[in-house]
Amino acid sequence: MEKKDTPAELGADSNSGLNRRAFLKAGSMALATSALGMPASSYARILGANDRIRLGQLGCGDRSGGHVHMLQLASAKIPVETVAVCDLWSRARERRAADVQKRFGQAPRQYKYSEELLKQPDIDGVMIATGDFQHAKLCTEVVRAAKDCYVEKPFANVLQEAKDARAAVKASKQVVQMGTQHRSQPYPLAARDIVRSGRIGKVMRVEQEWNVNHERWRGRPEVGELKEQDTDWNRWLLGKPYQPFDPKVYLEFRLYKKFSSGIFDQWMSHGVDLVHLWTDAAAPHSVVANGGVFVWKDGRENGDTVSTTMTYPQGFLYTYSTTFGNSYRPFSRIQGTKGTIVNYGGEGASLFVVTGEGQEHDPQSYDAPPGNGPAADKAEIVRVDGIPANTDGPDDDDPLHVSNWLRAMQDRRQPNANVDHGFSHAVACIMAAEAYWSGKRLYWDAEKEEIVDSEPATKAG
Repeated sequence: MEKKDTPAELGADSNSGLNRRAFLKAGSMALATSALGMPASSYARILGANDRIRLGQLGCGDRSGGHVHMLQLASAKIPVETVAVCDLWSRARERRAADVQKRFGQAPRQYKYSEELLKQPDIDGVMIATGDFQHAKLCTEVVRAAKDCYVEKPFANVLQEAKDARAAVKASKQVVQMGTQHRSQPYPLAARDIVRSGRIGKVMRVEQEWNVNHERWRGRPEVGELKEQDTDWNRWLLGKPYQPFDPKVYLEFRLYKKFSSGIFDQWMSHGVDLVHLWTDAAAPHSVVANGGVFVWKDGRENGDTVSTTMTYPQGFLYTYSTTFGNSYRPFSRIQGTKGTIVNYGGEGASLFVVTGEGQEHDPQSYDAPPGNGPAADKAEIVRVDGIPANTDGPDDDDPLHVSNWLRAMQDRRQPNANVDHGFSHAVACIMAAEAYWSGKRLYWDAEKEEIVDSEPATKAG
């Protein structure tokens, strides 16, 4: 799982609700104003290979610390620096500024509000690490201000916001990278290539089970430090219905269904994006989900144990499950008609085995744990030259994905995880969350791009 996303973190995506007065006062006026306020030179600038890329951090929790660390690693090969940080909460803003100064040798400018950051003409791109429910709206704001954007997952957790943000990105000339970093990592790509080669036949089922055994997202010590006067609660809500200030909601928002779907938004967003990478699928056809709060009865709304099953128009079944009460052997498994690929470990693990087991013959009988199965099925560990295969995989701060974005900024091309990939994982996560809360089987009408309660006329996806 994401190693930065531990119960002790400040809330990489949580404490940094950088919202806009536009959404609380005059709709999208601030977006247009911020874009119109940019000089023409900002739109026309093309970064060369030797130009120093100047970035702003929008959201200053621990995940933004990961962003800054990745940039530090990437700067060994690509000229890049963080020149500004922005967060509603003064403590988070100051902490990230000190971190940037330590890593890059100079203090960044500090801003409380996003429009202050986005009107700076010397900033080429912005990295968003705010709350789940803020990503899409802030991405829209960033690209309309003519800045390139790296936006953490999930891309969105409201369908209309996903559509609006995708439209804004496509209407712009900006390079936008989703924070689904496994699209840039060698082992998931190697698994994709094996699937594409036809070695395991037609994929008919993908299963993922990613587990831990702890409370997850609850118990942050910073909850006692956050005071309403040190932030802007109304801006943090970003258009959500008003409720009284609550530091637990602010910092542990992943537990509350108004702001996040929890496991679906945070973990399945990576899982389903890998499924889309491996199968070239775009969106499920139908979704069911179930679960509940079975272990951590601490006032959380989102389940600590969930499971969802999806059918895809390409003709395969996808099942995703997580529990926070038992950490037994997380895995991913791609089953084809001629063989199987198994990934040992949770999200990001790089230990893949490809085997002929599962092809057209009767199941094997075993009198001991089977390991890699019968020798006749020729199981082999997938290897990428110079990169070890293990159940941990690369650290969350592995620089490959952000480097891909930076080079795409220089070349003005699409990055590995583009806005269409983000829209696809958002649709799957939104459908899973809605199915979980409604208890219904839901369908994706691909022609109308709507979630519906009954079988649509077309299954195209």
